[in-house]
Amino acid sequence: MDTGHSTGSEFLRWFGRMIITAVVLAVVSFLTPGFSIRGLWSFLLAAVVISVIDYLVEKMMKVDAAPFGKGFKGFIISAIIIYVAQFLVPGMSVSIIGAILGALVIGIVDAVFPVRVM
Repeated sequence: MDTGHSTGSEFLRWFGRMIITAVVLAVVSFLTPGFSIRGLWSFLLAAVVISVIDYLVEKMMKVDAAPFGKGFKGFIISAIIIYVAQFLVPGMSVSIIGAILGALVIGIVDAVFPVRVM
């Protein structure tokens, strides 16, 4: 019998990933040329948008969209998610090279810290 704990834990996992994604986006925005987000609300909205797109990609396509989750394919999907997010988030601007570099930096953060960002 399902007690609803899986739904609650999945939400907490997603919420934690979103907060970590906002912090990582701040770092990536600072370090990466061609990748900028202006304003606290834009960082938070970008984190939500990227987290939602990542979740949908995982559920619908059964593909791990982490930059190094499934090798080159995961890296490219991550860059595409970052690039697409700029069209949904005011104050976010990402070039194609910025999306690739951003996915690389996020992948490095994923590798260094045990918590999955994307």
